[in-house]
Amino acid sequence: MTPFSRFLAGLHRHWFLAGLAVLIPLGFALGRTFGGSGTNAVNPSFEAALAAGMKVIVFQILLLMSVTLDTRKLVESLRTPGPVLWAATVNAVLMPLLTWPLSRAQWTRDFSVGLMIAGSVPCTMAAASVWTRRAGGNDAVSLLVTVLTNALAVVVTPFWMEVGVGSRVSLEPRQLMAILFVSALLPIVTGQLLRLSRACAAFADRRKLLLSNLAQVCILTTVFWSAYGAGPQLVPGRDVPALGAVLLVWGCTMAIHIAGLVMGYWGGRRLGMSAENTIAAAFAGSQKTLPIGILVAESVARTGLPFAVFPMLMFHASQLVIDTIVADRYLNVTLLTEAQDATP
Repeated sequence: MTPFSRFLAGLHRHWFLAGLAVLIPLGFALGRTFGGSGTNAVNPSFEAALAAGMKVIVFQILLLMSVTLDTRKLVESLRTPGPVLWAATVNAVLMPLLTWPLSRAQWTRDFSVGLMIAGSVPCTMAAASVWTRRAGGNDAVSLLVTVLTNALAVVVTPFWMEVGVGSRVSLEPRQLMAILFVSALLPIVTGQLLRLSRACAAFADRRKLLLSNLAQVCILTTVFWSAYGAGPQLVPGRDVPALGAVLLVWGCTMAIHIAGLVMGYWGGRRLGMSAENTIAAAFAGSQKTLPIGILVAESVARTGLPFAVFPMLMFHASQLVIDTIVADRYLNVTLLTEAQDATP
């Protein structure tokens, strides 16, 4: 095999990670160039278009996940809610508790508040289900964790922000409920209703891998849009945090996420959950949503903390890289074990 062939084979296997490596810096660069309306201001119409685009993309991801999900798995997860409750506990209680002391260790107030935001927002609305499925887990559990933690966010996130950094964050219940309905409940229900058509269900089952890959492409789009939205903060003339402060908060975001993965997985094993449910608890318990994180960070930024959004972006990008590696590794080990067991 030639070096170019090996490169293509590696790109085929790790296309998502390659996409992250390209789209994140590209988004920052383009956002810095085109996203501002002044020296260090963000164009309001640009912000509105960004928010609308994110909602559409998240809707598409969850619709793709729901339409390819067997309704029987969703019903079974509702009947036995232990994995959902455990993952929600990791996400809404244990991870914020871990984030609390780490937020106090940051060099800047922006990063201190921003890290607490990242640790206290609910489960991601899309990526948890995509990566749970990628690792061979029960994506019905991850979808239900998404709904539960986002419904509780109006209480949970302000509580941890007040406890962790003494920052009063007011989350409008109607606004959060609207985000939950449009971005989570509606696409999940729509996808399940589409499965009532035998032809649609059969197509979704046949093309499950293709539709799951399309969902990952949509996630890459959300990452690019988010980096693009943060780009205007990096305009010339604005003081940016020191490199040491950036590395510290980035390291903390990765540590928090990895700890969430370990707690979700270890707790699931200790509680006697199946392998599929344990995988779901690990990914859904440890991942954090970008849209609500940005919503909270933007409200804080108006109080004079413009870089509070960056820990949320770091957390989201890091969790995608880490979980891609973990999911692929877990699936490869599972397939190898099954092949060995099947060998006479």
